[in-house]
Amino acid sequence: MASSTVRRDSSPAFIQALRRRLSAVTIDAPMHLRALVRTDELWLAALAILVGVLAGIAVFLMDFFSHHFHFWFFDLAHLGEGLSQQEHIEPIRAIFVPILGGAVLGSVSWLLAKYRPGNFVDPVEANALYGGKLSLRDSVIVAAQTVMSNGVGGSVGMEAGYAQFGGGLASWVGRQFRLRRNDLRILVGCGAGAAIGAAFNAPLCGAFYGIELVIGTYSMTSLPLIIVSTLTGTLVAEKLLHGGVKPLDVVLPNVVPGYAYPLAILLGVTAGFTGIAIMRGVTTIEAGFRRTGVPIWLRPILGGVVVGLLGSITPKVMASGNSSLHTQLAVVYPFLLAMALLLMKSTASAFSIGSGFRGGLFFAALFMGSLLGRAYGDLAIMLPFAHGVPIGFYAVVGMAALAVAIVGGPMTMTFLALESTNNFSITVAVLAAAIAASLTVRRVFGYSFTTWRFHLRGESIRSAVDIGWIHNLTVGRMMRRPQYSVRDDTEIATFKTEYPLGRTQYVVAVDAEERYVGLAYPSEAHAPGEEDPHTIHDLVRHQNDFLLPQATVKEAIRAFERAECDVLAVLDGPETRHVLGVLTEQYALRRYSEELDQRRRELSGE
Repeated sequence: MASSTVRRDSSPAFIQALRRRLSAVTIDAPMHLRALVRTDELWLAALAILVGVLAGIAVFLMDFFSHHFHFWFFDLAHLGEGLSQQEHIEPIRAIFVPILGGAVLGSVSWLLAKYRPGNFVDPVEANALYGGKLSLRDSVIVAAQTVMSNGVGGSVGMEAGYAQFGGGLASWVGRQFRLRRNDLRILVGCGAGAAIGAAFNAPLCGAFYGIELVIGTYSMTSLPLIIVSTLTGTLVAEKLLHGGVKPLDVVLPNVVPGYAYPLAILLGVTAGFTGIAIMRGVTTIEAGFRRTGVPIWLRPILGGVVVGLLGSITPKVMASGNSSLHTQLAVVYPFLLAMALLLMKSTASAFSIGSGFRGGLFFAALFMGSLLGRAYGDLAIMLPFAHGVPIGFYAVVGMAALAVAIVGGPMTMTFLALESTNNFSITVAVLAAAIAASLTVRRVFGYSFTTWRFHLRGESIRSAVDIGWIHNLTVGRMMRRPQYSVRDDTEIATFKTEYPLGRTQYVVAVDAEERYVGLAYPSEAHAPGEEDPHTIHDLVRHQNDFLLPQATVKEAIRAFERAECDVLAVLDGPETRHVLGVLTEQYALRRYSEELDQRRRELSGE
């Protein structure tokens, strides 16, 4: 028998009891409402509107606490002012608030590692692997950690918490209505997209964030739902709760000259390489902490030291940089100053995320991209033919390009630039730079920041496209019990008598201890030969070709190709070699084709 390891819950008894009570609480919607939502698209749209309302409220609450933390901890002059837009803050606060905040976050991380082990599932992973199933409890924890990390000055963006909270609420609502797998995935995209749209006051940006980054594919069924949800979330946050952000204050050309397009493409390529360097820097710092054995509770404190020292030089490297982006995008920095701020901000962000501050690089990438664009513009205007384009043009193009390089989503960032500036004359230039950055990263690196971290964890996720069904379609689910088996020391004459031609194509051969030996083919035993062997042991084939029950259908198909056979035995393990069943290549291919056709019909709305 195969051995298995069962993880014991080492939590205190009262925590285990609380978990059981919470897991027993369900708030299923009434049966007739569940039936309406599952059969009528209009009711699903109503559910998307509800998710948009909840996401808008969630964004408002997160912003409320973040602004108050900045006001209290850093003694800002006015409530609502951004930390990174300050010209100066007290050095003692700049240094010690991130350190003390890191101590709190480190303690929380230590407690979570002890009582809630494992990684938190984010909306991208939930949609890619788990059919949109996302824990609301975990989403609240991530949102709270994100607010705390940003509130104490950590150089992280709030978008990870926004998307997590919005997606978690959407998943919870969808599971109360017992939505189908594809509908639940779409609703999670609605929640995450509505949160991003509400945060930026940019509904189209939020919609394409949900489509490109959380759902992973465009379809006529998902597009209307997510647009309705993001419009609702934006209206709730901006009009009802008076949240959101104002448009960017920047001077842009009404007509973009022809020479600016190749310069924008070159800026996109530059942003691609810059984004790769930043992503590598974050993971290098994370790996360094692990290799040196620094305790998990101490890492955010060390990260807070770096952020605090840099923040004492300039507050622009603290928090997400979003307020500085909106208030000082029109400010022209000298080349060396822009590059110095870019280096300091990227260092602070890398140490913040690498040391354990919770957050993302979306907001930070926008600010760093604007710095890169302004530095690039200082060089571009030195060209004899490039005097007619203001520096703000390169700042906006660089902002979108670097965000695409790190986060992904060319259309998402293009719409963000357009909705934030209310200037559509730069559409082609921004889109060209975004595509150039995306192609550069895909060609040279191959991952966005999110999928790169999945890769380091061993997950084969390149986007939010649903591959969970492949993980669920395992050999163990497809195999069937073997009809015939034989001992490998059976004599050939006996084998021929028991298995005449036409009875079966193959027989599983095992040894005296019921361990797999190979497959014996009656057709080969009945074939005329010069001299028949005494036992079938000399006739068995595929001794080392077998499948394991946890293998996916794609892995099984590759195994059939390697073995060049149409049937393989399924074993419980390579050491024990006990036969659990058999699987034919024909059946595996048929099941794979059926599932692919099912996904195609779901995406097309059939």
